[in-house]
Amino acid sequence: MAKSIPKIGSRKTGRIGSRKHPRKIPKGVIYIQASFNNTIVTVTDVGGRVISWSSAGSCGFKGTRRGTPFAAETAAGNAIRTVVDQGMQRADVRLKGAGLGRDVALRVIYRSGILLKVIRDVTPIPHNGCRAPKKRRV
Repeated sequence: MAKSIPKIGSRKTGRIGSRKHPRKIPKGVIYIQASFNNTIVTVTDVGGRVISWSSAGSCGFKGTRRGTPFAAETAAGNAIRTVVDQGMQRADVRLKGAGLGRDVALRVIYRSGILLKVIRDVTPIPHNGCRAPKKRRV
């Protein structure tokens, strides 16, 4: 029986790239998930592999301050800084959620110098599928 050829750069064989020479990523996808409690910014390459991510909680904000626009600005700046150093020039943006940090995070990405090709809203909208939970009584 023939011997299988191992894939170069697979997870079984170890690291995908070398640490001395960072990967050059010209194009990517930026996901902004803005809820009322937190804002998460994830940057991937076109294939979907995560290059960088940040959230308001990982930036040191706690409690209700995680949902603020300033926390979203800090999270987006942290996520974008590493990919700009790796040479990202163009990106597609996917916005999800209705939080306060949604517009601010987009503004930070726009100011970073990355050319935004498409800004797409992928917020899930229910078409009256499931029954809503009962009203909260306080």
